[in-house]
Amino acid sequence: MSDTVQESYADAERIRVKPGKMPKSRVTHTKLIEVAPGEHVPATVAMRKLEKRIVRLVAKAIIDFKMLADGDKVMVCMSGGKDSYVLLDALLRLQKRAPIRFSVVAVHIAQGIPGAPTEKLEEWLKMKGADYHIEYQDTYSVVQKLIPDGRNVCSLCARLRRGIIYTVAARLGCTKIALGHQMDDVVSTLLLNMFFGSGIKAMPPVLRSDDKKNVVIRPLIYLREHELRRWAQICNYPLFPKDLCGAGENLQRKEIKAMLREWDRQYDSRVYNLFMSTMRVSPSQLADKTLYDFENFRRIGQAPDKADAAADSPEPPQEKEDF
Repeated sequence: MSDTVQESYADAERIRVKPGKMPKSRVTHTKLIEVAPGEHVPATVAMRKLEKRIVRLVAKAIIDFKMLADGDKVMVCMSGGKDSYVLLDALLRLQKRAPIRFSVVAVHIAQGIPGAPTEKLEEWLKMKGADYHIEYQDTYSVVQKLIPDGRNVCSLCARLRRGIIYTVAARLGCTKIALGHQMDDVVSTLLLNMFFGSGIKAMPPVLRSDDKKNVVIRPLIYLREHELRRWAQICNYPLFPKDLCGAGENLQRKEIKAMLREWDRQYDSRVYNLFMSTMRVSPSQLADKTLYDFENFRRIGQAPDKADAAADSPEPPQEKEDF
């Protein structure tokens, strides 16, 4: 990445949120916030702070992990859930004021699920003036034929959807694929793999596909789910029903999410600390022989003369950051 683009990323952190025109009532002088083109709602201080926080943290994630470069075409996967709506909204706002040029196209995979309100999503995208594409692929019928009743269909459905997303991204000339996973998704995936998969892995902010042809980014990773839920309520997005396909949520993931909610009630920063642990990894304090050479006391691939200089110990605890 060139120095110019890196400087542009540094400048992006000073992006000011400009929530559109906010006319004041002559009677109450109440500040308004634009939630849709031409649609304003009375904005409390908390609402305005939340709007700024969402856009600021999306910008910070893009900066920290170099998610975007000048000239990128970003495909935003619109599932119909709250996270994808917030992600698209935030990227469209950043697009207007970011120091680099990038384009955004919203893509929804219509999987043939009965009762899916695809037309409401399309109507909303038109109202936003966003560039979009609806891909019609009846994966629902395929899954129903291949998976017996009562068995979990999510894994097969996800693989089929992923293949379609990669194919559409190549057809549309997209250089990045943006997904709406947030901090709670990262932490719950980490715990799922630890509790049920005997491994330590989560959702990286940037991921290259196995065929090296696609780059997936997750700009919402610094945001909590409850923040996105609150903003979705304010904006009144036309959300898809959660149980639309009838498969229900994976019981193990449901159990993990219930545990996270209980932690939020009892401990102020436990979920945050678990997320930060994915960014502060010390191979010498684990037992993975593919990462650390326990005979020569250095990371795999590390030059011997640098082993002593890079003492592989965790950083001291820090105060909780306000991204």
